Amino acid sequence: MIDMPGSERLYTAAQTRALDHCAIHDYGIPGITLMSRAASAAFDCLLDNWPEVDFIQVLCGTGNNGGDGFLLADLAHKRGINVTVLQLGDPARISGDALLARQQALGNGVKIAAFDETPLLSLGVIVDAMLGTGLGGNVRDEYREAIATVNASGAPVLAVDIPSGLCADTGRVLGLAVRADLTVTFIALKRGLFTMAAADYTGAVEFNDLGVPPEVYRQVDCDSYRLELEHLLERLPERPATAHKGLYGTVLVVGGDYGMAGAAALAAEAALRCGAGLVRVATRPEHVAALVARTPEAMPLGVLSGQELAPLIESADVLVVGPGLGRSTWSEQLLQVASASGKPMVLDADGLNLLAEGRVVAGERRENRVLTPHPGEAARLLATSTADIQADRFDAVRRLVQRFGGVVVLKGNGSLIADDNQLLLADYGNPGMASGGMGDVLSGVIGALLAQHLPALEAAALGVCLHGAAADIAAQDGQRGLLASDLVPHMRALLG
Repeated sequence: MIDMPGSERLYTAAQTRALDHCAIHDYGIPGITLMSRAASAAFDCLLDNWPEVDFIQVLCGTGNNGGDGFLLADLAHKRGINVTVLQLGDPARISGDALLARQQALGNGVKIAAFDETPLLSLGVIVDAMLGTGLGGNVRDEYREAIATVNASGAPVLAVDIPSGLCADTGRVLGLAVRADLTVTFIALKRGLFTMAAADYTGAVEFNDLGVPPEVYRQVDCDSYRLELEHLLERLPERPATAHKGLYGTVLVVGGDYGMAGAAALAAEAALRCGAGLVRVATRPEHVAALVARTPEAMPLGVLSGQELAPLIESADVLVVGPGLGRSTWSEQLLQVASASGKPMVLDADGLNLLAEGRVVAGERRENRVLTPHPGEAARLLATSTADIQADRFDAVRRLVQRFGGVVVLKGNGSLIADDNQLLLADYGNPGMASGGMGDVLSGVIGALLAQHLPALEAAALGVCLHGAAADIAAQDGQRGLLASDLVPHMRALLG
């Protein structure tokens, strides 16, 4: 298990409710006090981002999220800002702290009107306090109409705790979701804010713990963390003056079937630039000259069969199998021999597809293997659909670990890295990475880190964060046209 200093805990909606309950009932913080702090935190963020605001429209539901909205409106009214609350749902259903909040706002002169009787204006700032984290199914009826109206308004939007319609646990859109410019979330970071579709809906994310005592967080189990590259980089030891290439391992890249030599070349170059001592490539004989010309430091060797691959495996510390591997008889032979060797392995691309098709004898659970599927490959590995994988990526990555063992990287927006004990999230990267070869580079990076003796979970976590952070730097020149090879110099610089 990775010690996670500097990384942030991520919680489900149920775990957040448990934290809230513990703060109220075990540590004596009244619920209305937490609600007031949430409103104050959101209002402060609103003023920080739109300091000249002179009109605020707050859309409130009937739950505690609406209660936060009522109190935010009350604060704005006291500040002399023109504010209107638009009520969704039957006010008779409002109870508890949310009812107290509504009564306070009304008592102080805040105007509250029914959403269906008052038009939403394209002015000032809109505050979304409609649904919060408690949404169990797709958005319906009046709330769906309100969300569509907010998104069409053209006004900047602040979401209170989470954009309405975004699932707090999975990051998927529940039919329709508010597109916010800023989300202010409370008590716990919800894991759905950082994966799947979240980045298109949250805007910037601000967090406030509302003064909940640290002891509260020790009362609720958490196994999910949002990674920080800076702290992962600290886990790589400095190189001694007596360093030599033998200390940093030999990576063997296996792949490059006809027409796909570039994939193997990208993986090999990434492994070299990320610190592997030696890198060899087992590929089609026809590709050797091109690989030497591109990267002479990588040592390509032509192999015609699995039998010819075996002696190369003996001298390798880590195998990277899959970049450009293809799905031919040649491909299957190489994967069979590589899998039977028992060597630590990164398995990607067609290596995963062959595994999913049952064409690998050593397809059982293995603890010294890192699988790096994108959602389509994950779906094939679990004999399901891509939509099923994307509906709950957290559940999907756990199912993959349960089925195949080792470490699994489920790639995508908010990539997930998991083993039997922990689930880690890396939200580095950008849409410019939607181009060929990115996965080949990632597999080479992880292979290099394994060769430098990082445990598999740490190697995968650092590799994913490094890969995404390098892409963010490279994308400063523009996302369109970003190439996988553009990441390599930035990864080297980040590693130092």
